[in-house]
Amino acid sequence: MTLTIGMITIDSSDPHKLADFWTGALGTSVQHDWGEYVVLAPSAEGAVQVGLQRVESVTPGKNRVHFDMQVPDRAAEVSRLVELGASEIGEHTVPGLTWTVLADPEGNQFCVGQPG
Repeated sequence: MTLTIGMITIDSSDPHKLADFWTGALGTSVQHDWGEYVVLAPSAEGAVQVGLQRVESVTPGKNRVHFDMQVPDRAAEVSRLVELGASEIGEHTVPGLTWTVLADPEGNQFCVGQPG
């Protein structure tokens, strides 16, 4: 048996508000809305789904798991995400990769990288 990741779920104080950001960021839509739990449609064939669930107390501090996404034009994508409501946290470079750390409107961090 092979274990596969079917969905990554983000804890949220307001999953509907956070869904507005992530549907815009990923270019997708809400597939299921069960009030306290919202599932986004996969953004591409074979993509892992994103779930948003309401929790009473969101854990403070940096999240322990985060998205690492890659695009051909990191600067343009970072600008687009900031316009949607993300906050830019920092930028890092290692040989062959530069990435920007951002946070969604509830503070969940994620990275957007560009090889090169």
